[in-house]
Amino acid sequence: MGRRKFIGVVSCLAVLMACWPGRVSWAQATGLAPTPPMGWNSWDHYRFKISDSLIRAQAQALVDSGMKAAGYEYVVIDGGWEGFHDATGFFRPNILKFPDMKALCDYIHSLGLKVGIHTTPGPVTCSGREGSYGHEDQDAETFAHWGIDFVKYDWCSGGTVYKPDQIQEAYQKMHQALLRTGRPILYSLCEYGMADVWKWAPSVGGNMWRTTGDISDNYLLMDHIGFEQNGLEKYAGPGHWNDPDMLDVGNGGMTEEEYRTQMSLWSILAAPLFASNDLTDMSSEALAILTNREVIAVDQDPSGVQGCQVWEEGPKEIWMKPLADGGKAVGLFNRNEAAMTITLNFKDIGVQAPAKVRDLWQHKDLGTVDGSYSAIVPRHGVVMLKIDK
Repeated sequence: MGRRKFIGVVSCLAVLMACWPGRVSWAQATGLAPTPPMGWNSWDHYRFKISDSLIRAQAQALVDSGMKAAGYEYVVIDGGWEGFHDATGFFRPNILKFPDMKALCDYIHSLGLKVGIHTTPGPVTCSGREGSYGHEDQDAETFAHWGIDFVKYDWCSGGTVYKPDQIQEAYQKMHQALLRTGRPILYSLCEYGMADVWKWAPSVGGNMWRTTGDISDNYLLMDHIGFEQNGLEKYAGPGHWNDPDMLDVGNGGMTEEEYRTQMSLWSILAAPLFASNDLTDMSSEALAILTNREVIAVDQDPSGVQGCQVWEEGPKEIWMKPLADGGKAVGLFNRNEAAMTITLNFKDIGVQAPAKVRDLWQHKDLGTVDGSYSAIVPRHGVVMLKIDK
């Protein structure tokens, strides 16, 4: 038998329910991200191969596919849009690919969506294009003029102009610039979890912050990133969220079971949900995973609690997230190379038997169960449940 570790509902809930200073007041102060932000980002699928027409097509597909109705609202233009700062210091997009950024933003807004953009506190982006260093106020003004609703501030070359102890200063500088525009702009920090960003990100205006390096459409990397989020739950809440990076559902590098694992784990983690596939050419299976309303409801639960691991035995793990209605969302995760039976003991999640059990992927009530529930979980897969008294 593999290593067994009982995490325990008492210790998990003690962390989950502890009042983190500023949690409510920060959400009230910004009015942004009361639940984890949701949307689409161009990076994982397209990298630098983006243009005005491509972004318009993806925005339209976000609506036509039903993803907007399911809660996805931000269309984030990641790296590849940048041109140069002109003689007056204002940022110009690459006009061959983005001839009129304000018109693009107006179009996306006309669909009932919001617009995000990528830049860096350094002099150049990760691909060598111009960044915002020395132009923070002008860039913030430009973004506000265009109608930007979300700024992803990616460290990239920040380390060439800022010392390690100046990271917070760099992010605070853009935060203040965004505030001065008077436009509500969600602020997404992307510095890969350096310097324990979760401990200070809200103090520099962060509504969400990357806790890790870049993800890719690969099970081993997704598995490592997702399951390593345990222990960060006390830093998340309304207005400020841990971000383990994008959803790769539909990009083709993982199985359906593995994509369901990512969607389930990210939802239990109360993580921002940003798809990054081609929305204009999406399989029905990928769409069903991305738009599962019951799983999304776990992520978007108004209590804003990030879930955590409550039980582990070798490759078998159980994660739990308390919900506002008194129920518990539970993921039975199998990280093994073959199917395995996983048993949830209700006492491990603080539920007195008997309890009602519902399968959130099968959309099926499983009845009232006394004491425990067992399921065969596929290789790299998940069974996601809601437990109610």
